[in-house]
Amino acid sequence: MIDEGYIKFESRWKKSGPLDNPEIADLVRWRTPLHLAGLIGHFPELGIGYGNLSARVGKEGHFVISGTQTGHLSKLGSEHFSLVTGFDLKRNLVTSQGASEASSESMTHAMLYELSPEIRAVVHIHNDALWVALKDQVPTTDHQVAYGTPEMAGEFDRLARETEFLEIGVATMAGHEGGLISIGITVQEAAEKLLTLYESHLT
Repeated sequence: MIDEGYIKFESRWKKSGPLDNPEIADLVRWRTPLHLAGLIGHFPELGIGYGNLSARVGKEGHFVISGTQTGHLSKLGSEHFSLVTGFDLKRNLVTSQGASEASSESMTHAMLYELSPEIRAVVHIHNDALWVALKDQVPTTDHQVAYGTPEMAGEFDRLARETEFLEIGVATMAGHEGGLISIGITVQEAAEKLLTLYESHLT
């Protein structure tokens, strides 16, 4: 069974009109090659989307992230993004607003932004072959920890303290089959890290 695409935290989402954050243009620009490569997409037989990306914006703790279940779309617009305005790891709570509800990985993205002010963008993709090739070769989360949970968010805090994750900016999620994460100062940097790895390992 694929454990993907389901929100596992309490989502306090305020539905509104499309967002106007300028960072959305970069997110749309770099999502396109990720989607074309199949690193962001959907499982048609299950009707479940996978993969997402985000960028830090405005106030501290705020970031724009692609909306839940948008993986099937070839191109996104501002109506497909959500602004995360807060999170509470202990209460397993994420607050957001926008025309789309925040991605099921929003808790993990929020924790990553807490690690360093230099992290300005996060990309989460899926590719089984790349995941197998990189698992335990790059910083890797505990295989017993599931995606979208406070425990997964906490795993990235551990990786930041115990591994070279902040330096290389890529990690595999052992308990989330096929899942990889990258971080960067820009959306381009975070996206290109994974695109380069994909091209070098699998093409």
